[in-house]
Amino acid sequence: MATKRTKPSRTAVWVKRRRPAAKKITRVRSSDAGDITPKPMLIGYARVSTVDQNLALQRDALTEAGCQKIFTEQMSGAVTDRPALHDALEFARSGDTLIVWKLDRLARSMKQLIETVETLRLRGVGFRSLTEALDTTTAQGRLVFHMFGALAEFERSLIRERTQAGLAAARRAGRTGGRPPKLTDDDIEAAKAMLANPDIGVTQIAHRLGVSPATLRSIAISPPREPRIPPAFEKRRLYQSSD
Repeated sequence: MATKRTKPSRTAVWVKRRRPAAKKITRVRSSDAGDITPKPMLIGYARVSTVDQNLALQRDALTEAGCQKIFTEQMSGAVTDRPALHDALEFARSGDTLIVWKLDRLARSMKQLIETVETLRLRGVGFRSLTEALDTTTAQGRLVFHMFGALAEFERSLIRERTQAGLAAARRAGRTGGRPPKLTDDDIEAAKAMLANPDIGVTQIAHRLGVSPATLRSIAISPPREPRIPPAFEKRRLYQSSD
């Protein structure tokens, strides 16, 4: 009797293909791995002020420049505490180079720019700006940046001298600065006369003079003010009395 052969059943096995995970860039500190020194990296930093602006132009320029890691954020340059910039500075190691598309992407003022680049220099990190072709890793770039620093220091010195000259001129004219008094001498005398009357309240007097009740209370306990004589007129009066 012939036996019927049966074909063995085949079960389909579906193998789900997994996409290769993106390569994560990690830094190895020299203290974590003995004498192993991390390879220098090009680190990019891109920033826009508003959400409507696009980071694609800066990101493409930094990628073309060879940046291996790019930090981006949407925040005004006037803000000094920027998280992405802080992360980029913390990520950088000695021998690395921080690259930006333009100088104003890193800082809005010359003082802030010089302070940031000087911090990088002390840590052994270079700085490059693609648009201005500024590279502090070269002798020419360091010379140009030192000129920027000298000009900024010169500007600060001029501002300091003008401020001191203006304050000296104001003191010679009898102006000491500060907020002008709210009440004149006549108003103070009238306020004291009304405060002496128990039928008039402090709130009513303050409303009539246009000041707060606290101001009236300070006037009531303060001694009478003497008119201030400018120093120049005081010296002239002393000279006249000596004659």
